[in-house]
Amino acid sequence: MRLWHYKLIPVLSNKMLVAQWRECVAIKRQWEKGTLKHRLVSYVMDYPKSYFRDYTKLVAKELRNRKININLKLYDEIWDFCTTFSQLEKVTDIYYPEHNDKYLKQCFYNLEEKFDRGIISEEEWYKILELAYKENIIE
Repeated sequence: MRLWHYKLIPVLSNKMLVAQWRECVAIKRQWEKGTLKHRLVSYVMDYPKSYFRDYTKLVAKELRNRKININLKLYDEIWDFCTTFSQLEKVTDIYYPEHNDKYLKQCFYNLEEKFDRGIISEEEWYKILELAYKENIIE
């Protein structure tokens, strides 16, 4: 399990973006049951649920931009799980402090390994590289 750095969401391949959506759904379900114990994502429980809601909203928005359909019932379930009445108007796009520059680099190198292993196409990798130069991940 992994939540990709929020800046990488727009350059993930369609397949990886759909997988990220599935991760969000799985995290919500495990969190709700009290069984979320994965070291790479359990930090989400240390913050207001609105952080997770807004991250999920970012993923869903990118899926919509690419005309990839998601189950809106699942989106509504995440929204309801993460939003109290007082938070309805407070969509802030605040992301996790863990999603810092160090984590961005870690995610970038994870994606580089996927490219090296043939999991990410050259075209997909160039989109990631373009972002990496823009964000000064690499020089």
